[in-house]
Amino acid sequence: MTAQTEETVAPDLLYSEAEDDLRAAVRSLLADRSDAPTVIARIESDTPYDPQLWKALGTDIGAAGLLVPEKLGGQGAGHREAAVVLEELGRSVTPAPYLTSAVVATETLLALGSEEGPVAELLGELAAGRKVAVLAVPFSAAPENSSAAEAVTGTLDGTVTAVADAAAADVLLVPTTDGLYAVEADAPGVTVEPLVALDRTRPLATVTLAAATGTCLAGTEAARSAVRRGLLAGAGLLASEQLGLAEWCLTETVRYTRERHQFNRPIGSFQALKHRMAQLWLEVVSARAAARNAADALATGSPDTPLAVAVAQAYCSKVAVHAAEECIQLHGGIGMTWEHPAHLYLKRAKADAIAYGTAGSHREAIAELMELPAP
Repeated sequence: MTAQTEETVAPDLLYSEAEDDLRAAVRSLLADRSDAPTVIARIESDTPYDPQLWKALGTDIGAAGLLVPEKLGGQGAGHREAAVVLEELGRSVTPAPYLTSAVVATETLLALGSEEGPVAELLGELAAGRKVAVLAVPFSAAPENSSAAEAVTGTLDGTVTAVADAAAADVLLVPTTDGLYAVEADAPGVTVEPLVALDRTRPLATVTLAAATGTCLAGTEAARSAVRRGLLAGAGLLASEQLGLAEWCLTETVRYTRERHQFNRPIGSFQALKHRMAQLWLEVVSARAAARNAADALATGSPDTPLAVAVAQAYCSKVAVHAAEECIQLHGGIGMTWEHPAHLYLKRAKADAIAYGTAGSHREAIAELMELPAP
């Protein structure tokens, strides 16, 4: 009897040259259009989104169509490239519906596998940046519990609460008890009511449908599978946003503690603060590995994708919150002011910690996938 061994290839988690070029382009755009004073000013208004920024990001740079194949009008790239965009969006806490539209909604549509008809047409619109689509599920919906998000009946009647970026959506992808529907956000019978959210850089809204009209895209089973795939991609790439957020907090804190002096010395030279920043650096490096692994698993269609995503979310959400908390504390009094952007990062980190499943739910998913017994 001959023993057969299967060779496994370790994922390449390093950034490619193309990814570095994409990062440079996105970072330059955000530095010009989405710096801290601009973001603070926009969230204090009624319109946190900047249409011109979205056009530049989605259309001019082509980031909106990274996941869409070229034959459908997209860039034909992948999740690793989308992860780089999300790192930069997290680094600047930019109010933009990229995660919800260019990742979750797009991935949901791609899972339906149609190369023609309304699905292909909508994907082309999303890839070109001409439309924004949002999956009408609560922002807290976890991939492993995607069927629980079906709060709307087959007659398109029902209410879905805490839908992220619904206010920016042109099209709502509505999971119902008998399929998935595409509903125009301004169609009769559709009401989008903004909510007061902790994180004002990613507004939430309640979506109410009352005998609305829409286009059926898939039946029940196909819809559930597609929604799960969309939420899985969202959870996996959310880790990259959390990574970018944590990296900014660490970089800004190190910079500040080098410049701020007490007793004629930089406060960053005090041993207690050195240890705290060193510990945070270790956490950020580990978060980068987890986030990159999840993005690579999604890009390659690895059978271990659910595990990679669960590990990334279970770890990165905690690191992002810790980094934001340390940023505020080590900035001292200025970190508590509204003028300093640190509070934006803490609010985004806290909101992201419950997005697409909490860290606890992802740890439960890891236990189930690894067949670990509960205590």
